[in-house]
Amino acid sequence: MTEPSSLPRGTSAHMPDLNWSQVRETVLMLELAAMQIESAMKDSNSSVEVLTNSFTTMAGYMQTISDTIQTLPDDGAVGQAKQNLGGVSEHVLSMVHQAIIAFQFYDKLVQRLAHVGLSLGELSDLVADTGRLFNPTEWVGLQGRIKAKYSTREEIAMFDAVMQGMPVQQAIEQFMADMKEKSDDIELF
Repeated sequence: MTEPSSLPRGTSAHMPDLNWSQVRETVLMLELAAMQIESAMKDSNSSVEVLTNSFTTMAGYMQTISDTIQTLPDDGAVGQAKQNLGGVSEHVLSMVHQAIIAFQFYDKLVQRLAHVGLSLGELSDLVADTGRLFNPTEWVGLQGRIKAKYSTREEIAMFDAVMQGMPVQQAIEQFMADMKEKSDDIELF
């Protein structure tokens, strides 16, 4: 019998032979999807890190500007300038805080995509192992590990709904509606 490590790694779907396996093809596609997610996350993380640091620094500078403006006299031309600058600086500071909140949503997205990538990897491992593939206990274990990665009540509810038979599209729509309602609860850190 051929050892799993000596099996061909690429697709043979274009020219199937006696060793062709839909399981091996599935594993290949799962591994590719997981690696594409990981690669996209790595590409975007450095850019978002630069943006996050820039906006955090800008928020500090805007606070310094706002504090300095408050020390100006209230009367005359300087008082008028103080009023104008105070309004503008508060508006810009508000925009910076909104950008920081958007980066927090991005961070949550990256965490969720990381969980998806890991779950695809675990699924790939299970499907590739014929000793585990047909064992329902292994599938229950995989489902439990995937569910344990979810960090919000809404994600767990979505997972449970799908496992109980709700169509995936319907569960996703409910999840998105729940997350939209919750979007105002993001905390600044």
